[in-house]
Amino acid sequence: MDSNWTLMKQGLPDVPTWQEYLYKKLEKNARIGIDPTLISALDANSLKSSLKPHGSQLVELDTNLVDQVWGSSRPARTLNPIVPLDVKFSGRSTEDKLKDLRDELKKKKVTAMAVTMLDEVAWLLNLRGSDIDFNPVFFAYALVTLDSATVYLNDSQVDDTVKKHLETNFVIKAYDSVFEDLKQFGSSITQKESILIGNKTSLAVASALGFEKVVINRSPITDAKAIKNSVEIEGFRQSHIRDGAALAQYFAWLEEQLNDGATLTESQAADKLAEYRSKLDLFKGLSFTTISSTGPNGAIIHYSPDPETCAVIKKDQIYLCDSGGQYLDGTTDVTRTWHFGTPRAKEKRAFTRVLQGHIAIDTLVFPEGTSGYIIDSFARRALWSDGLDYRHGTGHGVGHFLNVHEGPHGIGTRIAFNETFLQAGMTVSNEPGYYADGDFGIRLENIVIVRPHKTPNNFGDKGYLGFEHVTLCPIHRKLVDLEVLTTQERVWLNAYHKEVFEKISPLLKNDPRALSWLERETA
Repeated sequence: MDSNWTLMKQGLPDVPTWQEYLYKKLEKNARIGIDPTLISALDANSLKSSLKPHGSQLVELDTNLVDQVWGSSRPARTLNPIVPLDVKFSGRSTEDKLKDLRDELKKKKVTAMAVTMLDEVAWLLNLRGSDIDFNPVFFAYALVTLDSATVYLNDSQVDDTVKKHLETNFVIKAYDSVFEDLKQFGSSITQKESILIGNKTSLAVASALGFEKVVINRSPITDAKAIKNSVEIEGFRQSHIRDGAALAQYFAWLEEQLNDGATLTESQAADKLAEYRSKLDLFKGLSFTTISSTGPNGAIIHYSPDPETCAVIKKDQIYLCDSGGQYLDGTTDVTRTWHFGTPRAKEKRAFTRVLQGHIAIDTLVFPEGTSGYIIDSFARRALWSDGLDYRHGTGHGVGHFLNVHEGPHGIGTRIAFNETFLQAGMTVSNEPGYYADGDFGIRLENIVIVRPHKTPNNFGDKGYLGFEHVTLCPIHRKLVDLEVLTTQERVWLNAYHKEVFEKISPLLKNDPRALSWLERETA
């Protein structure tokens, strides 16, 4: 950043949010221009209320001023083909999903819903795309009433297969006509009628419909999408088994290369992992940029290696790899931490504390009506006992062949995670970590599914839940300090490794290097 800019690290002490900055730092009676497509209606309402006592106001711009300055050098928006997702992968038809949505609209006593989140449109229509890197979504809006449904798509992305897929449930209209249609629809309903929009829907959509006509609430599609059906759950299991085979091949290859003295950059290694994944059945792409990080780079939580400048992987440093794939039957996200030389005592102890937090979440049993906010401290307890911690959430929801980060639930210290109870069928990551700035980073991540759990008793007739892990990749035993692990934790680790070997080894029968590595690492 050059001298034109001041960096404000939101979340640190005494650093205002950008919204606070507008009403605490700017002069009074300010006119603040804003692109209404880039702020939610809910946040805009809150911001307007905060600005009002200062005499300041938001001014909705017709066009984004940055776009005007950018001009012709701005890359064109990606518009890739849209494809149907077969019900054998989705587990539910578009008709069923529409029926459930309309039932929710009746319960909420609203006339219609404008669907604006791209993953919600994709889920509702059983369609997938690739307009945004790593996320199988496409640019679209939908308007669903009690007796009709319209989807707004770019015509160049729609072929006869998509038209046939949608013909009985949706009318297809041009993407660019959506705001004019929303204005007309908002004007056509009576004062007693209302339109539901999700709490992340843009100010532009709310303004088009008419603010007095909209009800802002959490989208019912968000909740429905978060609870996976039996077909989706089985898809998660199977996609993670295949993904685990690619991980075994990659880590076995990487270890051999380093032992042979090869020079490999973080980026080159990440490319090799992508190559192994690309050969798997039902593979559609990566689910995010691979975090391939050696030594101090591992302490940068969302590090991404630059092919031109990234570091060379060193045997005497910890190596952290966070990666994932998109498959027709599921989405994966897995982190493992390795040391291909001799780890230091402090690295082993920190790794073991992270592992203990990971096991604590994996084995946790909790009553229904419990949020991820409530259970987060179980993942940190072992780290806290050594005066250690980490500055990120413990878990995020995961989409089914959709966005790798999905709401509304999660596990973490953010109070927002207390708004949603964990429910059977939800998928969530389990990823405690520890990061020594400038030295090393550690994270262990599995995807788990919330499942009913049988308990000897059922206090309060609540019912109890637990987790089923689906990620299958060895946890590096060389980094485990056995003196720190309890007997029960050692039993868990042995059982996990037994499961990994039994499920992954059949897929490696034609790769003796990976099979030998897997056998050793799961002993």
